[in-house]
Amino acid sequence: MRIKPWAAMAAAVPLAAGCVAAPQAAPATGGTPASSEKVSVPAPGAAATPSARPPRVPAGTTAAWVVFDRQQRRIVAHRNAHRRYRSASVVKILMAIDYLESHKTVPAADARLLRIMLRSSDDDAATSFWSRNGKGAIIVRTARKLGLSDTAPPPATHPGFWGYTSLSAYDIVRTYRYLLDRAAPRVRDTILGHLRKATSCGTDGFDQTFGIPRAVRRPWAVKQGWSGFGAVPPVSCRPSAGTTASGGPAVPAEPVLDGAAVLGAPVSGGSISLVAQRAAGTGVPDYGRPVLHTTGLAGKGDRFVLAVLTAHPAGGTWNASVQRITKLTAALYRSAS
Repeated sequence: MRIKPWAAMAAAVPLAAGCVAAPQAAPATGGTPASSEKVSVPAPGAAATPSARPPRVPAGTTAAWVVFDRQQRRIVAHRNAHRRYRSASVVKILMAIDYLESHKTVPAADARLLRIMLRSSDDDAATSFWSRNGKGAIIVRTARKLGLSDTAPPPATHPGFWGYTSLSAYDIVRTYRYLLDRAAPRVRDTILGHLRKATSCGTDGFDQTFGIPRAVRRPWAVKQGWSGFGAVPPVSCRPSAGTTASGGPAVPAEPVLDGAAVLGAPVSGGSISLVAQRAAGTGVPDYGRPVLHTTGLAGKGDRFVLAVLTAHPAGGTWNASVQRITKLTAALYRSAS
């Protein structure tokens, strides 16, 4: 069965492995579905909820999302659920799962690395875990265990680029559900505990309060991802009073505007069609286009599991991309809740 762009409410997609056929072949992980859980599905032809309307995706932006309602035990919104994107920092959740499930005790130094990697999306911490624990083998192990059919390690030409891991909105939602429903309490509480305290600024100076943090009222837990916007943020993010780059609750921070950079720094240019041609031979989804992802839990009792993945026009800006994904997330959450 091929997933249609929007069938929210009217034909919710089961999240049980094996119930949805991905539109592309699974990666060579040797993975098998990790769960046969049954999820209620509305009868064929059931009328859609009138208020459930799909968010409008801006021209030039490629978007995918999945929203799972834990009260209803079903997906209530989806678009391009199995489309693969390069993960950017969202893959840090898989690194944390792999590390914690293979270490009965965590040294203090590694506990600090986990904290800053998950709360502030620190890249050096991620590279440390990636290098020590087998690089792409981390993705193979977790994909097998969690039954992630769309997830694959970086191509062999880029083994050190953990952000080039491929994944889908469907697999991300499945990963959060693994943490909530199946992971050992120590693993679940450590990872989600940090994501509930995500900082307003990443350690690279980018503001990570886009998407869910700006579109949804607390409580929430989030892991964001961004790639292709350069090494220097166009708007420098500074932690608000009472927070640090490595810890503390996230609060919407007033960005510090750095002169002309307010407009956003362009990334490598070129038409989307040319970028797609370049990406074809790399094995990296949307190579040459900036990506921005917001994922996590929202609502009382972690009712909703959300993943919103986006690829933006080549040559686009950080500010415009942030506005797009935040607007999409707000509309999506309203329609789902």
